[in-house]
Amino acid sequence: MKQELQSLGDEGRGRQSTGKTGARAREEARAKELAALLRPGQSIALLQQLHILTREGQLNQDSRRKLKQVYHLYQFMETLLHELEQAPAADALAPPLTVADHGAGKSYLGFILFDLFFKSRAQGMVYGIESRADLVGKSRDLAAQLGFARMRFLNLTVAQSTRTPELPQRIDLVTALHACDSATDDAIAFGLSKQARAFALVPCCQAEAARQLGSNKALMLSRTPLAELWRHPLHTREMGSQITNVLRCLYLEANGYQVTVTELVGWEHSMKNELIIARYTGHRKRAAAERIVEIGAQFGLKALIDRRFTRQTHNSEDNADSH
Repeated sequence: MKQELQSLGDEGRGRQSTGKTGARAREEARAKELAALLRPGQSIALLQQLHILTREGQLNQDSRRKLKQVYHLYQFMETLLHELEQAPAADALAPPLTVADHGAGKSYLGFILFDLFFKSRAQGMVYGIESRADLVGKSRDLAAQLGFARMRFLNLTVAQSTRTPELPQRIDLVTALHACDSATDDAIAFGLSKQARAFALVPCCQAEAARQLGSNKALMLSRTPLAELWRHPLHTREMGSQITNVLRCLYLEANGYQVTVTELVGWEHSMKNELIIARYTGHRKRAAAERIVEIGAQFGLKALIDRRFTRQTHNSEDNADSH
């Protein structure tokens, strides 16, 4: 009997030992996976605060997805920042490389840019511009906690951010990640006023044009069969979103930017995944300005054009390049 009990005890200890060994193996595998994913010097504390890693600094299925999205976004930003860094501003007295994250929210994007790009450099500033005081306060606290001294968080509206002495006269890169409705237009207006050398914009919830399309629907249906494209409410929303982003791209081209549009993440992650990248060339396209006016007339959006896309009227003397 004693021998049987001892045998059972040995088996239990063996299973326990195997269990511990298996747990250690899983923990080591997770640590190895995390080490393979992280960039050199990347802040674990930041990723935990952004909920990209768990409190224990581990990966789960959701955090793996988030981390891949972060890196995918950063690839675009890193390319832009390297270009700007290697081609200094025309003004020799211009400050070191500057980024303004417009409508920053929790400053998710600004922190990632600073951690992966600016932290290893002696110069450069990242500004987070946000109108909600509580979010600005939290971002300031996190930057202080992480020692990110060259980050500034400003509790300002778009109009205030354009005039404030707390920002430099010129900004190199203006970003706006999922800036809702007309907030992307506010970011563009801000960047144009600051002579931005580049934009990186991810528009979201573009409702302004859809509202105007809806209000003119009956009149437009009587005038053109094209109005069938937005007769149904769902199509109105989609058409409004598409037209808005097309107008934004044309607007940037009319003001001297080369524009590319790409997919930020796969459709399985988000339907709001259009990334607009604009680089300043100084080559203003009069044809783009003319197309904005024509689109406004064709779709009954003149009021929107007059409200959001007026700066191109100053391009009449510029190069009349076709699209």
